[in-house]
Amino acid sequence: MLQIEIEAVWRFRHEGSPRTAVIMLGVLNEIRKTGKITSAASDVHLSYRHVWNLIEQWSEFFGTPLVETQRGKGSKLTPFGERLVWAGERMQARLGPQLENLAQELASEIKPFLEQRPSVIRVHASHGFAVAKLREFLDREPGIGVDLRYVSNQHSLVALAQGACDLSGLHLPHGALRAQGIKAAREWLDPREDRIISFVTREMGLMVARGNPLRISSLQDLTGPKVRFVNRDHDSGTRLLFDQLLAANGIDESKINGAQQIEFTHAAVAAYVASGMADASFGVEAAARHFGLDFIRILTEDYFFVCKRAFLDTGPMQRILEIMRSADFRAAVATLPGYVPSDTGNVTGVKAFLEMHAVR
Repeated sequence: MLQIEIEAVWRFRHEGSPRTAVIMLGVLNEIRKTGKITSAASDVHLSYRHVWNLIEQWSEFFGTPLVETQRGKGSKLTPFGERLVWAGERMQARLGPQLENLAQELASEIKPFLEQRPSVIRVHASHGFAVAKLREFLDREPGIGVDLRYVSNQHSLVALAQGACDLSGLHLPHGALRAQGIKAAREWLDPREDRIISFVTREMGLMVARGNPLRISSLQDLTGPKVRFVNRDHDSGTRLLFDQLLAANGIDESKINGAQQIEFTHAAVAAYVASGMADASFGVEAAARHFGLDFIRILTEDYFFVCKRAFLDTGPMQRILEIMRSADFRAAVATLPGYVPSDTGNVTGVKAFLEMHAVR
């Protein structure tokens, strides 16, 4: 089955010089995590000598060391090497989902011209770790193609209503804010034609530097004079939820230093905090743990999918439900920090769904 991958490549060039340097950020990151060049070499399937020569070439190119070694203590990145790695982490977290969307658009244009075309399921959902995990499982399925586009909560429901996708993501918070989420979703849900599929729950909260040096424990603490915040983009469901939380707690966004600084995914804001460019952000626990951050839980969200009744009976959709309900998929979700399978693959009508989930 045809798949297209688009990757960002860092290429450094001195002004007026044809010489370039392509930095293998994975090598530096492995050294950062393990303190071993041998581990980095093994990770990229190169010899120790080859990797060390690359490091020396990069250091010569920049005019400053990237890695320093200490006899008997292994290797570690210099401050400059650390800065390169975290800049790369932010780049990947920021551009990754956008490049995936672009790759999917290109694949959709090309596939109609190929003789063997799989059944393509169009999925519009907000970016999340469990959705990406489902994509991994579907990519292994013969005869099923996945056209996954990362979009906001509301945009995905609009796309389903307009026939632009087959599966739409929907997440609703527990607690006092749930009614607002249901009210917004109800506008686009068709009780006669739409069906709701339970998926997972996920923990939402504040991501802070390891050890929480500023002792942040609540949303109110974000207004502290020393706290630098990084926010999600205005179109994201997470940003909408964060704004609702601020309003519910009587917090003026203008009092939060950095509230207008935005990134586009959970991973991007987490990488921003992990690199030391901010002290806190709001998002899923899985992103915080992935980047070694501490996490202060604020609330739990339920994540669902929505599809049309007619599509529910198709072979590809039935296979998706089988995957969701499988022990292997549930076990995979359970490995994601803050994610829990919750009636995964269970299907209900809109009316029953609204009655069941109106208050929680």
